[in-house]
Amino acid sequence: MELSAFSSIANGLDHPEGVAWGSDGSLYAGGEAGQIYRIEPGGEVQELASTGGFMYGITLAADGTVFACDYGNAAVQRVSAKGEITTWSTGTPEHPLRVPNFSAFDGAGNLYVTDSGDWGSDDGLIFRVTPEGRTDVWSQAVPAFPNGCCLNAEGDALLVVESRARRLVRVPIEGGPPTVVADLTGTQPDGVALASDGTILVGCYRPDRIWRVDPDGKKSVLVEDPDGVVLNQPANIAFCGPALDKIVVSSLGGWSLQSADAGLTGLALRMPKI
Repeated sequence: MELSAFSSIANGLDHPEGVAWGSDGSLYAGGEAGQIYRIEPGGEVQELASTGGFMYGITLAADGTVFACDYGNAAVQRVSAKGEITTWSTGTPEHPLRVPNFSAFDGAGNLYVTDSGDWGSDDGLIFRVTPEGRTDVWSQAVPAFPNGCCLNAEGDALLVVESRARRLVRVPIEGGPPTVVADLTGTQPDGVALASDGTILVGCYRPDRIWRVDPDGKKSVLVEDPDGVVLNQPANIAFCGPALDKIVVSSLGGWSLQSADAGLTGLALRMPKI
């Protein structure tokens, strides 16, 4: 895939890390000063809300409610379609949230939240927040800076990027040890998106690269930007468009969202009513 396939579809954003496609046809992204952005199909950017924190991953419910991993406030924030902010989770009394990084819904409305922990300490974990807002520690089996995540097509496992271990792993929902899906040594992988045919895309914080992992586990470089100009720390990826036939990439090191046709169709994310 060539870099020339990408074009900017939103500009003037404050170092967006998380990005998500909404059922209303808009894109959503976060900013490093706690902003939640809504980007209309024509590219118009609206600041929906701001917590004053630092937004990492962005996850959407069916009605357009945003669940945002707010690193600055060590919390998962719930932001309504009108911009009203409430705190959805701060972890548990024994394990308060430290680095909420990314989240994903299952079909029952449970929200899985990665807490990356301290880099180098391998003390990360994953929380599960019920639709009623109760938080429990779900897994401590992927401690090496758990980061981006998504459910697989069957809904029986969570795919998790372990950034410090430089790998993508599969964690069974009903328990059991994680298994390695892809070894991504030599990069610092960050976010993950799943195509309908089982292909997995992994965005990297370093270098400015997107990995492609085929259903059989074979990995290849989908695209890389050696200058970091078009893809500037492409930490997270989402499939977008009415047919989910485009990808949109965040620019943690810059101010825009970049989009392209990657020749794949995205697996529709679970967006429950909460």
